[in-house]
Amino acid sequence: MDFKNTFTSTRELTGAGKRAGFTLVEVLISSALALVVAAAVAVLYLYSSRTFLTLNHYTDMCQISQLALDKMSKDIRQAKAVTYFTNSSSISSITFSDVNGNSLQYNYNAAAKTLSRISGGKTTVYLTNCDSLQFWIYQPTPLYGSFDCYTPAFLANARVIQMTWSCSRQILGQTTTTESMESAQIAMRNH
Repeated sequence: MDFKNTFTSTRELTGAGKRAGFTLVEVLISSALALVVAAAVAVLYLYSSRTFLTLNHYTDMCQISQLALDKMSKDIRQAKAVTYFTNSSSISSITFSDVNGNSLQYNYNAAAKTLSRISGGKTTVYLTNCDSLQFWIYQPTPLYGSFDCYTPAFLANARVIQMTWSCSRQILGQTTTTESMESAQIAMRNH
């Protein structure tokens, strides 16, 4: 076997007079492309972070609303009578006589954005960040051709309670509705 030494010069590899490296135009174009890709990644990250945060708040608020509705449904179904009812833009309140004849009150305060249960001198907050809440009272007699009930002429005739509320939270400094409107009609059973 014969071995030959071959030599090549750097001028033959890169061409006559050329040096290896990037030109200014190539650096500017690649920097611009990298900036566009980085901006797209940043926008996608912010959008997905906001979406996941919104979904987390929505799930949390739905669970809180469902728990409040479950507790209120139990109390209202067992109540004997409605003893007081008011529904205004700043405060909505309904008071029942419970199974033992004690006062049970649900009070919505628009300024504090809270729904509270007051019974036996103890106040329990069921909902916070509640933007609106209204109570309505009805007789158990349904209107012809619908699922709605008659409005009672007397407070003592109220046997169906309807509640509607909507809550929201702040996400990244913006108030966003993170829960759909909740509404329920509950019939009192102990009358």
